[in-house]
Amino acid sequence: MNSDQEKWIKIEDFFKQNFSDGESIDLDAMLFLIGVQELGKGNLNFKKDDKLNLIHIAVCKLLEPFGFYRFDGFTEDGWPMYENIKKLPELKANEQTILMKQAIINYFEQEQLI
Repeated sequence: MNSDQEKWIKIEDFFKQNFSDGESIDLDAMLFLIGVQELGKGNLNFKKDDKLNLIHIAVCKLLEPFGFYRFDGFTEDGWPMYENIKKLPELKANEQTILMKQAIINYFEQEQLI
């Protein structure tokens, strides 16, 4: 098993231990929780649009180190804003998953969670 696979298992375990009843959670749930973390307002009751915005915040934050987005400040309500500065490549579904997993690994390392 390579280093990234080991790191991914640690990340999955982190989410299982902290956000589920021992069940694995999917990538969208991980993105939602990362978005909640980045919003920094705790776990509020979010509307459907808010949930989609939280996932978008997570994607922007995760892809920022790859040069796709740049943090652009906060809205009046305190929500992070990002500007798309480089076009995302056209990726197949499995390639998107690989990119997001790598981005989550990088995020967890940067936040010193693994």
